[in-house]
Order: sequence, then C-alpha cells, then structure tokens
Amino acid sequence: MLGQIPQAVINLDALRHNLACVRTAAPRSRVMAVIKANGYGHGLLRVATALRDADALAVARVGEGVQLRDAGSRMRIVVLEGCFDERELVEAVGRNLDLVFHQPDQLRLLQLVRVPHAPRCWLKVDSGMHRLGFDLDAAADAYAALAHAAPGERQPGLMTHLANADDLADPYTREQLASFGPLAKRLGAAVSISNSAGVLGWPEAHGDWVRPGLMLYGASPFAGGRAAGHGLRPVMTLRSRLIAVNRYRQGDRIGYGGTYVCPEAMPVGVVAVGYGDGYPRHARSGTPVLIAGRRAALVGRVSMDMISVDLRGLPGARVGDPVVLWGEGLPIEEIAEWADTIPYQLTCGITPRVAVVEAASGAVASWEGGG
Repeated sequence: MLGQIPQAVINLDALRHNLACVRTAAPRSRVMAVIKANGYGHGLLRVATALRDADALAVARVGEGVQLRDAGSRMRIVVLEGCFDERELVEAVGRNLDLVFHQPDQLRLLQLVRVPHAPRCWLKVDSGMHRLGFDLDAAADAYAALAHAAPGERQPGLMTHLANADDLADPYTREQLASFGPLAKRLGAAVSISNSAGVLGWPEAHGDWVRPGLMLYGASPFAGGRAAGHGLRPVMTLRSRLIAVNRYRQGDRIGYGGTYVCPEAMPVGVVAVGYGDGYPRHARSGTPVLIAGRRAALVGRVSMDMISVDLRGLPGARVGDPVVLWGEGLPIEEIAEWADTIPYQLTCGITPRVAVVEAASGAVASWEGGG
C-alpha cells in the first residue's frame, strides 16, 4: 500500500540532475533558476534548497522572495515582476532582492522612495513578447534613468523574454534577437534572454544569464517534445492506487453523463484521484495511466475524487495496485496533450490535500499538504 493517497513524489536528485543539464546546454551562461509559483508546484523552499548550486533564483513576486529570505536563503534572488508600491520596494531592498523594472511607474517609485541602499536592478525590454517591458525605442533612456536612480558599482542588467522559442521552425525568435542585440551591445549590460526553450533550442540566445523553469522540473518546453529526449528526468510523480475493480456489461455507461459506453463486457477500475487533487478535469477517454507498471486508459469523465480506467488489458489488476498518473514511466507532456493543456498547469495545479513525499538520495520522508 502507498499510505495516504494521492501522493506527489518529489525527486530532488532529478532536480539537481536537470540543473546540470542546463549547465551542459549553456556552458558559458550563469543560471537563474526560476522557482516561482511554489516551485512550479514542487514546493518553493524544497526546490530552493535543492537548487543551491544555481547562480541565482528567480521568483515572480516580492512575497516569494521574502518567504525565501525568512527561511534563511542567502542566494541571489531576482523578482521578475518587480515591485509596485512603497512597502514592497522598502521590503525588497531590505531583504536584498534583485528587482526587475518593466514600466515607468516602477522607475518613478525608485526615484521617489528613500531606501537605505541601491538595489541590484534589471531593466525588462519588450523585444516582441508584448507583455511586460519597455519598448525598444524607449529602453535606452529607461536604462539610463534606472542607472541614475540606483547608483553604485553594480551596473543594471538587461532582460527580455522570448515569445515563440518553443517552436524551432518559427523565425520570430531570430527577429526578437536581431531587435534586442544592438541595444544590449550599445549599453554593454549583462543580458538575460533564454527561458527553457531558449536554453535547449537557441544557443545564440544564451547570453550572460539563462532563466530555465520548466526543464528544471523534468518536462520538455517544445510542443510534442519529451523530457527524455533532452536527457531530463521527471521531478514530480503523481501516484495513487486502484480502489475498486468492477465488471460491466456491453452497453453500460460509465461515470457522469455516461459519456463512455462499454463496447463489450469488461472490467473497469476506479482510481483514487480527481480534479479535486489537481488531475486535469478535461482529460479525455484514452488518457494513459500506469497500473502496477502497465498502461491502461481512462474512460469517462474525471470526477472530483476518482477516475475510471479500462482494465481489459490487465486481467491481474487488483484493489490496492499502485497507479502512476504522470512522472516516472509516464511523461507529463503526454498527459498534458490528452487534456489539452501544458505541463506547467499540471504541476502547479496539485492541491493541498495531496500528500507530498520527498524522495532524495534513496530516502523518503512525508510532507504535509502541498509543500
């Protein structure tokens, strides 16, 4: 038996292995490991501790950086969205957090609020993502204003984000790089461009710093890709167990709405996992699961607490058999495709009632809640 179910098993050895893969792929760049959104659902503090060999950590919001400092982290921490009011600015500076500036209001805030020392800063430039950042035409002036507002020995860095790097055939990435490159050269600043797709697919975008996220957690950033193809290992394995084995007649309908009709007399299993745990509500019939290491297929709609599975190919299936929903032996990218979503949403969507088990160096320890 697996104990409390479902469980999200977090393999920290795999996380460290994936960090090493980043360094192999971008050997001349420093690594800013992205651990926002509770470490992509793997546990913010757990992930930060495991990634202590990264050159810096990146979070989305000041509160995440504060949480890391309160837990004792002394690593360089970059707040990708920067701060938005005086309280956040004072707290960020007091906790020695790097701040990214992406709009004029943030620059004005830094100019108006008295802080004990100048923070380490980055300017975000919009090279084509069209989400956050200063327009290319305004970026040089904004950079000068930032350097003036935060004087010191640390020259501000320059950051941009790639919109379509996950599509290696799309020329837009090269267009972004061609637009951003002259500005970076003129300013002579350290640059950070690459996300996971940039790290793996666009070596010309590596720059001084890379910002891997998804690949650290063992998933491919490319449509149709698989982590194993890049030498990556899954960090999270979501698992549960079979709690019922039933036999139904031809024509019987399974689950809410009766969307699956048994094509013949057949055994159907019930697994203790559902959208209340973070399993994707829109996973279609046919979505694979592993039961005692062998593949079976989801049938019918996903319920809050349970899914049903076709056991015709598993005559030996029994109540209590372990079930893997994604992770070790079952690529998370495949499950995301069946559910018309992305791996990010699956790992970030694990709910607090799922038991988290940390597996590292052969040791397994229980963690309560979502970590």
